Amino acid sequence: MTIKEIKELISTGEKIDVEFKMSQDELNKDLYESVCSFNNRDGGHIFLGVVDKTKEICGVNPDKIDKLKKDFTTAINNANKINPPLYLTPEDYEIDGKKIIYIRVPEGTQLRRLNGRILDRTYEGDIDITDNAELVYKMYARKQSTYFVNKVYPNLGLEFLDFDVIKRAKKMAMGRVDNHAWADMNEEEILRSSGLILTNPDTGREGITLAAILLFGKDSTIMSVLPQYKTDAIYRVKNMDRYDDREVIITNLIDSFRRLMDFGKKHLNDVFVTEGDQSISARDKILREVVSNILAHRDYSNAYSAKFVIEQNVMYTENSNLPHGHGELQLSKFEAFPKNPPISKVFREIGYADELGSGMRNTNKYTKLYSGGTPTFIEDNIFRINIPIDNVANLKVGPGAESYLDGESLEHSAMKLNIDLLLYAKLRDFLQVPKTRKEIQEFCGYKSRDYLSKIILKPLVKVGKIKLTIPDKPQSSKQQYVWHNIDIK
Repeated sequence: MTIKEIKELISTGEKIDVEFKMSQDELNKDLYESVCSFNNRDGGHIFLGVVDKTKEICGVNPDKIDKLKKDFTTAINNANKINPPLYLTPEDYEIDGKKIIYIRVPEGTQLRRLNGRILDRTYEGDIDITDNAELVYKMYARKQSTYFVNKVYPNLGLEFLDFDVIKRAKKMAMGRVDNHAWADMNEEEILRSSGLILTNPDTGREGITLAAILLFGKDSTIMSVLPQYKTDAIYRVKNMDRYDDREVIITNLIDSFRRLMDFGKKHLNDVFVTEGDQSISARDKILREVVSNILAHRDYSNAYSAKFVIEQNVMYTENSNLPHGHGELQLSKFEAFPKNPPISKVFREIGYADELGSGMRNTNKYTKLYSGGTPTFIEDNIFRINIPIDNVANLKVGPGAESYLDGESLEHSAMKLNIDLLLYAKLRDFLQVPKTRKEIQEFCGYKSRDYLSKIILKPLVKVGKIKLTIPDKPQSSKQQYVWHNIDIK
């Protein structure tokens, strides 16, 4: 939100989606009524430090800003106050030398209660409708009749989308399926066939949907309609107080998927795994499922930032959710519910996801192959997936990797990488006679030559488990590798 936009909103005065509160030294008690009613209706803008009748900017006490923001976020995160809890981020701005606090309240897909009461927003203000059965029924019906991502933006034309992203998605779909239906469609026809251009049933006006903007929108468009949207990727193995590597992703879902996959590949080893007689990347299979989940099944009406975190012994994801139950999901009893059908549809077309419900089964299957552990899926207002990785993130290609390849910890790291994952034993048998780098790469089933060299060959050569047949010329085209027949103690 820019200063110019804020001034324009304030100048129009209070209305169905704008509310002013003075809150100079402490929060107005009726502030939470506006938060609850906005969320139950169509969303809205709240300004602290503005006089409601005169539209005058009186400002909040600069010394109290941090306290006001903390008190607000604490209260709306309290299920005893607002249920389900909300995750909003107040922002402070300086206008004409005075400080104000701006709170953007999105439209919610769930009905929320304040201290057990249901409030709705009208032009007259915040109305308690708890005891009006008809109005409560209509609110429930409105919340359940559509998906938040189907919200129509008739004032935003196709120029607010990135056509290059749509073309890439089309190419990906055609690469997966011969004679794909999108092959003969232009960009607008693809959007229509995917349910990304709809008509608002209340106004009769047609426009692109929020799902279209999330999938294919320009970054500026996404931020203008969903300013709270972001995905936080964190790698935290050595520095547990903060992080070793972090990436905040605020771009379209197509590119967000790719960037999250790249982040995971950078920080997780691609271990030697076979499925039947085929060498596969269990790491990539797991990443595909969890990344797809936090992007396609997130509750975008909630400002809670999705998280993708890799730690010493666990990888986990968190995303806001519309729960159909509470607690740990059981694979044998799990029943899948569609969360954002238009996003899921596009993800299936381009190969980012499979049919509904397959993600949990696939994640369970490939986690057992990858680390031998069992993933857990926690259904609540915040959906969480825990993937045990048991030191698979120890020896990395990412930042700080060299420290694991030097000094006393090298032998221990090499042992864990190879013995735990069976590759050590396989290579020991395979290299009883000299083999070329290409032969070893084909035997291991790795596509990346650099990965084989950095993560497998160089560490084992350094600890003396593999010898070079031409040690004086490590880069020789005739170089071969042979196992040194002394087991690691």
